[in-house]
Amino acid sequence: MELLFHRFYAYLCRSAYRVLGEEAVAEDLVQEVFYELWKRRKELHITTSLKAYLRRATVNKTLNYIRDQRKVYFEQEDKILLPALRPSAVQRLEAAELQQLIDQSIDSLPERCRIIFILSRFEDMTYKEIASELGISEKTVENQISKALRLLREALGPYLIQALFLFFAGWW
Repeated sequence: MELLFHRFYAYLCRSAYRVLGEEAVAEDLVQEVFYELWKRRKELHITTSLKAYLRRATVNKTLNYIRDQRKVYFEQEDKILLPALRPSAVQRLEAAELQQLIDQSIDSLPERCRIIFILSRFEDMTYKEIASELGISEKTVENQISKALRLLREALGPYLIQALFLFFAGWW
């Protein structure tokens, strides 16, 4: 395990940092990946290269961190609302279910598409900043965002009216 850590730690930190942009958090997330690898070492069956597996685990951990931070922000914002403006239990449940569907749909996007989408929509990076950060063209970023939006519309189409209602009702 120590050999794996020394061999891949810096590489994985760079991978997480590219997505997140926060060095200390990236290092923490990579350490969590190694901890989980150690915990699950007896049950894991890795079918790709170990480097590819660890990179995928790191990127997923980083994207989940971004998603979770967004949820914390919205939960804190919800606590600030006046009691009269707070959503009902049913509305909160519907919003939570819808958020889960959205998160699952985003998680199911192809890797590059998902990373670019998250950087654009949740990290508020411009296409130019994303292209520079990932070493790709702005056109590639634009194409991947279009692809992500198309795939999300297909996956979430039946729920979009409900999402719009919740959003405009202020319960999102």
